[in-house]
Amino acid sequence: MFLDDDELRSMTKRVQRAAQVKVLRGMGIEHRQRPDGTLAVLRAHVEKVFGVAPAATRKIRSKEPNWGALDAARA
Repeated sequence: MFLDDDELRSMTKRVQRAAQVKVLRGMGIEHRQRPDGTLAVLRAHVEKVFGVAPAATRKIRSKEPNWGALDAARA
């Protein structure tokens, strides 16, 4: 769900948190700083900004009744 420390370093080419924050802001990547000082960057947001489609998409199920079950109950 979130980028790990190695991925943040790879994406920003920076080690220090303050420098990473500057790069993320410059790239338009939303992020939050946790109470312990680490950064939280949503992987889905990064993929969206870079135009990468998510690996899996959910199917939307139809909300229709199971008419076959109703027909079988009448028989």
